[in-house]
This record gives sequence, structure tokens and C-alpha cells, in this order.
Amino acid sequence: MPVHRKRFRIEEAFSGAGMSMPAVAEGDIGPMHREIMTELRAIRAQMAGAGSSTPGETIDPSVLREVEAAPALLETYRAQIEQCAKLKVELDLICDAINRTKREIAVLHGKSFNGEEMAKVNGELGAVVGGTEQATQQILEAAESIDQAATALSKVTSIDQQKILGEEIQERVVSIFEACNFQDLTGQRISKVMTTMKFIENHITIMMDIWGGVDAIKAHAPLILNTREGDAKLLNGPKTEGDIGHASQDDIDALFD
Repeated sequence: MPVHRKRFRIEEAFSGAGMSMPAVAEGDIGPMHREIMTELRAIRAQMAGAGSSTPGETIDPSVLREVEAAPALLETYRAQIEQCAKLKVELDLICDAINRTKREIAVLHGKSFNGEEMAKVNGELGAVVGGTEQATQQILEAAESIDQAATALSKVTSIDQQKILGEEIQERVVSIFEACNFQDLTGQRISKVMTTMKFIENHITIMMDIWGGVDAIKAHAPLILNTREGDAKLLNGPKTEGDIGHASQDDIDALFD
């Protein structure tokens, strides 16, 4: 009974094109089969050579150099990443310092440097100047009246006249005492101004601390030049305790010795 063999698609392709499959004798290997097997062995050799080389095979020098340079390149990338991380930390610190400084400036502007608060400070200082001037004028007028009354008192002999002049002197003395009350008002007004100045000083100190303290700020301070001329250059105003650049009374007396 004849055995029907299954026809493969390549055989059908050859038969459809009017071609015949090359005859392969039993036990013999056709040329196409040998070519296919040769190609398969070549592909297998290339795949095996990607991981390791077999004796007799050579590796491309450029590939070898790239493999050898890979660890150094990886270390370079790692160092660059570390530097970028450090730079990010520094930038975060700078950003935080800027934000904190902005908050301090906002507080100063909202509570000290806006128009209303500064108008109060200027008003208080103006009131101090005006009150001091008015009280001084009142004291001087009273002292002048006392001097005139005392002079007249020494010349009159009438008891009634002496009594009138004595009462006038007493009234002027009371007026001097009343004028001296300006000191209390002046002290209160100056205390308000000092409170505002202390508030400003405190927040400015905080901002300097944010940027490294006073010593760090001094490095950026501009040079202060004395632009005064003539006699103004020699005057330093009233001396307070601890001030320098003022002549003492002993220095002045020594000029006349």
C-alpha cells in the first residue's frame, strides 16, 4: 500500500512556479540544506561571541576600549551627580534665606515703614521739638519777670507794693514748675519712638543673622566717607557717654594755659 507523504509549503511553492525541488539522495545532504546549516552555525557563533570569545576569535578593539572605559565613565557620572546634589542643598539654603528675609521685610513694612506708622514717629518727634521749645520760652519769660519783680521789690518801701511783687514772683515760679512738666510728656513721646526703633533694629538684626551675622554683612558694607566741609567737619554734636571724637573740657582749658 503506497505511503502518502505530507507536502511542505516550500515544495508546493516550487511546484506552483513550475520548478522542481532539488533531488536529494537518501543519506545525502543537498546544497540548500548545507547552506542553511552554515548560516545557522554562523548566527550561533555570533550570539555566543557577544558574551565571550572562543579561541581563535578576535574582538573589535573599539568595543574593548568602550568596555574598559565604562567603569571610569560611571564613576565620573556618579561624582557629577554628587556635585549636583550638593549644589541643590546650597540653592535650597539660599532660597530659604531669601524667603525668610522677605518675611522680615514684610513685617517691617507692615508695622514700621508704612505711611501711618512713620507718620506717628514723625509726629511724636515733632511734638517733642515743639513742646520743648514752648516750655523753654515759658521758663525764660517767667525768669525774666522774676528778675524784674525782684529788682522792683528791692526799691519799694510800701508794704502793699512788696506784697504785690511777692505774689507776682510766686506766680512766675509756679509757671516755671508747670513748664517743666514738658519733660514728662517728652519722655513718653520719645519712649514711643524708641519702641519703634527697637522693633526695627530687632528685625534688621534677624535679617543679618539669616545671612551669616554682622561680620558677614560688614564684608559688603560700603566705605563711609565724611562729606562734611568747613566747620561742620569739626563738629560732632553733643557728646554722650562712650562717644569718641569730642574734645573734653580739660582739652579746652589746656589751650588757654
